[in-house]
Amino acid sequence: MSIQWGTPVARGVLATTIIGSGMAMLDGTVVNVALPTIGKELGASVAGLQWILDGYMLSLASLILIAGSLGDRYGRRRVYIIGVIWFGLASLLCGVAPTTGLLVAARVLQGIGGALLTPGSLAILQSSFDRADRARAIGAWSGLGGIAAAIGPLVGGLLVQAWSWRLAFLINLPIAVVTVWLSLKYVPESRDDQMRGHPDVVSSALGAIGLAGLTAALVEGPVRGAADPVVLVAGVLGVAGLAGFVWLQHRSTDPLVPPDMFRDRTFTLANGLTFVVYTALGGVMMLMVLQLQVSLGYSPTAAGISGLPITIIMLLTSSWSGKLASRIGPKLQLVIGPMIIAVAMLLYMRIAPGASYLTEVLPAVIVFGIGLTCVVAPVTATVLAAAEDRHAGVASGVNNAIARTGGLLAVAVLPAVAGLTGEAYTDPAALTSAWRTSLMICATLAVAGGLIALGVRNDVLKAPASVTPAEAPAPGDCIHCGVEGPPTHIKPATRGSQGAARG
Repeated sequence: MSIQWGTPVARGVLATTIIGSGMAMLDGTVVNVALPTIGKELGASVAGLQWILDGYMLSLASLILIAGSLGDRYGRRRVYIIGVIWFGLASLLCGVAPTTGLLVAARVLQGIGGALLTPGSLAILQSSFDRADRARAIGAWSGLGGIAAAIGPLVGGLLVQAWSWRLAFLINLPIAVVTVWLSLKYVPESRDDQMRGHPDVVSSALGAIGLAGLTAALVEGPVRGAADPVVLVAGVLGVAGLAGFVWLQHRSTDPLVPPDMFRDRTFTLANGLTFVVYTALGGVMMLMVLQLQVSLGYSPTAAGISGLPITIIMLLTSSWSGKLASRIGPKLQLVIGPMIIAVAMLLYMRIAPGASYLTEVLPAVIVFGIGLTCVVAPVTATVLAAAEDRHAGVASGVNNAIARTGGLLAVAVLPAVAGLTGEAYTDPAALTSAWRTSLMICATLAVAGGLIALGVRNDVLKAPASVTPAEAPAPGDCIHCGVEGPPTHIKPATRGSQGAARG
């Protein structure tokens, strides 16, 4: 089934994917705000509070790649619904957890649900929408979905003040119910019909161990130090697990992540762009909050609100950006967008003690938002379009895993590279010096992303040209779907044909 933009079904599918993935995004920022209250009520240690965050991140990151493959194999709508229900039930367990240990366990379960639904939302858009409308749909998803992350701190504060931190988790239950209802009503089922049997358990385990080990090393490295045994063991397991996973994928006749996907230059380059740009974004977004609070004296709420123009810009322009990429090709935006982000990072260097929001912070934030609009929807659409439609789930999982790894790498490595060690982050002068060094590094990464995009195929988002009856089909091929058999169709395929014709 091919859904066209502007129809009731299209709006229903968009609402389903935005609400479901937005629930996971909202949960992350809401929990951050509720963390101090959770620690006070449950008597949690600092390590306990860290694991309330890291337990979720670890299970999500380790399973997101496998979850995308499960959607392709067993049905994208089915796995998405399972993920939403799982996330909702785990949220209930979080909301009633009486101890820190049980809350951490529930958060790990919640991460599993997040892994099942996160790549599924994009895979559903890619497999459901007409090819000409996919980039626009992904743009709307990224713009509207970003609101959830932006309003998280505000919603978290209101929920905690209204009753308890437990409400920050329980709010997911009605959202999950609405998402499941919308899924059953509007979302068509789709899968990769060429996948047979059960997924490779060994490959699945190695992939999960590899991503979990890498994530654990990146998360714990800044806290424990690179030489800590936990960090070293996690890093070794991560590298060994991923190496074993890649080796098995090349030998398997039915791999979880088909190596052929990476033979497509555009798929590989677009994922490379994703890695370097999201590494840059992760570093800037983390240090920006610190710089505003420590060096400029902003409150946590004011620091969060200062970035609101980015969300507004993406909300208003992301769908348009996706539509433009479909019309002219994504290359121009993927080259210029990272360059604009690099310019924004240079403007961010003016944010120092005594800086004004209107003259220093706001201009940089606006340029940053414009750069993100140019990049986010087009690069996501490009990654998905460069893979075969039947691999939509695993392509989304790969891109999600790469983006998260880039963000985690920035948080783990950038402060140390910039000289921000120990308690230096509490000193405005030391923090500002590290802030400026980090911005130069991140601007360089962003420029590298733009240069990588020069190799991207510019026609990747365009639908293949329809074959007309005047063109001679190959003997025995249907002129519209290319399969063996008598050419039963006599009229050319059009956008209105819904892709339903069969040979």
